[in-house]
Amino acid sequence: MPRIAAGDIEIGYEVVGAGPPLIALHGATMSGRTQFADLSPALASAFTVYLPDARGHGETAWDVAVGGFETAALVDDVAAFADNLGLSTFHLLGFSMGATTALNFAVRSPDRLRTLIVAGISTEREPRASVVRHLLDLTRIDREDPAWAARLSARHDPVQGVGAWRDLLPAISADVAIQPILSPAARRSIDVPTLVACGDRDPIVSVVQAAKLARQVRDGRLLVVPGRGHDIVSGPPPEFDAAVEAFYRSTEPIARRRAAAYPEVVR
Repeated sequence: MPRIAAGDIEIGYEVVGAGPPLIALHGATMSGRTQFADLSPALASAFTVYLPDARGHGETAWDVAVGGFETAALVDDVAAFADNLGLSTFHLLGFSMGATTALNFAVRSPDRLRTLIVAGISTEREPRASVVRHLLDLTRIDREDPAWAARLSARHDPVQGVGAWRDLLPAISADVAIQPILSPAARRSIDVPTLVACGDRDPIVSVVQAAKLARQVRDGRLLVVPGRGHDIVSGPPPEFDAAVEAFYRSTEPIARRRAAAYPEVVR
């Protein structure tokens, strides 16, 4: 897997496809490869898809003792990743933790985005923080879900070190509990075409919260996938695939105009 310097870390990533650049940000405890294994082939037919691993995940080493696992650092990582790839503008897709990063990136650097898709996220603290705290509780995982513990070890231990995920999960929970909530004005500053997606059975983000976010950004659209919970991007249902394809097709003229405003190495 290639790596690229990004501030104080080296980001491991995969790249597939050919076309305009699209960066896809995975959710907590996952990796780019595992999160988007089912979705990336479809995206790769139209885009050059970059799948970076977040700090402390997969192939991107991060020492919890050093600190710095917070939303602002994850946004910095994406900016540095794009800069060092020579991408002035790009499409951005994020799921869950990756969607929080994507939203905050869109507020910080709106002109760099051609389009934005955020799935499985809201800008409200609850029930997200409570559900994440429960799901990532180490005692609960050891007692109730040893199979997931084994998958976490297999996914992260080779690069992060044996058992490093046990330090990562509390760091994620701590960030969710205190990360700044985007103000209405900040949400309104997002002017890039945006698709907000969730499952109607998602315990982390309600349909009401997703709809509110879609209304608050300037050019928002809402997708609610019936009968699905939180993860709508791994093994995505046909409704999600179709909506993503339609979104990119309908926003292509705007995306081209936004790309033309900024010179870059990769188009």
